[in-house]
Amino acid sequence: MSGRIEKKSIADLQRLANDIRKDILKMLLTAGSGHSAGPLGMADIFTGLYFDVLKHNPTHPKWEERDYVFLSNGHICPVWYVTLAYAGYSEKSELKTLRKINSRLQGHPNRLDLPGIENSSGPLGQGISQAIGAAVAVEMDNKKNQVYCLMGDGELNEGQCWEAFMFAGNRRVNNLTIIIDRNNIQIDGFTEDIMPLENLKDKLESFNLHVLEIDGHNIDEFIEATNKAKAIHAKTVVIIAHTIPGKGVEFMEFKPEWHGKPPNTEEAKKGIKEIRSLKDQIEWD
Repeated sequence: MSGRIEKKSIADLQRLANDIRKDILKMLLTAGSGHSAGPLGMADIFTGLYFDVLKHNPTHPKWEERDYVFLSNGHICPVWYVTLAYAGYSEKSELKTLRKINSRLQGHPNRLDLPGIENSSGPLGQGISQAIGAAVAVEMDNKKNQVYCLMGDGELNEGQCWEAFMFAGNRRVNNLTIIIDRNNIQIDGFTEDIMPLENLKDKLESFNLHVLEIDGHNIDEFIEATNKAKAIHAKTVVIIAHTIPGKGVEFMEFKPEWHGKPPNTEEAKKGIKEIRSLKDQIEWD
C-alpha cells in the first residue's frame, strides 16, 4: 500500500495553500462563527505536511504504517478540515457544514467523526501529552511511524505543556516532532503582553529539546526542517514556525481580534480577492 500523495512542486504547494485559504474564508462565512487568524496563518504548514512530509493514505485512514498528526490548538481546525478535504479524506462540499447541527465538522475536531482526525481537542495544553503518549507507544511497538504535534503559542501559558516538554526531553522521544505556531497572538491580545514567552528557543532548549526556527510561510524551509527532525535521534525536535496571523488577508494580519472572529460577507469577499481567488464571487464548487 502506497503511503504518499503524489509530490508537488513548491510553486504548486504555494498555490494549493492559497486555495486552502480561500475555502477557509468561505466556510467561516457560511458558518457565521469560528476562528480566522490561526487557520489562515497555518495554511502553508498544513499544505507542506499533508502534500509532502507525511506518510499517509486517504483511502485507508487507519493504515497502520501512517504518520500521526495531533492538533493541540483545536480551534484552528478549519485549516485541518480543508486540508483533509483537498487530500481526499472527505468531500469538499462538506466544508460548508462547518459548525452546523449534525455536521462532522465541529468547532473543535472529534476523532470519532471524520477520517484523518487522530485526536479530539478543545481544552488547550492537552495535545502535546496525547502526542507524546502515541509516540512512546509507537516506539514500544518497534514501529517506524512519525508523530507530529501542532500547537499554538498561546497555549504555552498552560503548565501541562511544560510538564510534557520536560518528559519528552528526559525520555528523548525521537519519533516526535512538535510544531509551534509562533504567531504572537492569543484570544486576549498579543502573547508578549499577556504572558511573555521569549526567549522561547532558549526555554525549550533548557528542557533538553532540539529547536529549529523557520519562516512558517516558507514551505520549502518547513519541509527541510522536518527532514532534519527525522535525522536527529538524540532529542525530541521542536520546530518554531514564525507565522503571520490572518496571512493573506491584509486587514486581518497581526490583529488579535481576528483570533476567534469569522468574516462577514463583505470581509470575506475582500479577503478572497486579496488572495487572488474567485474575484467577487462567493460560491461553492
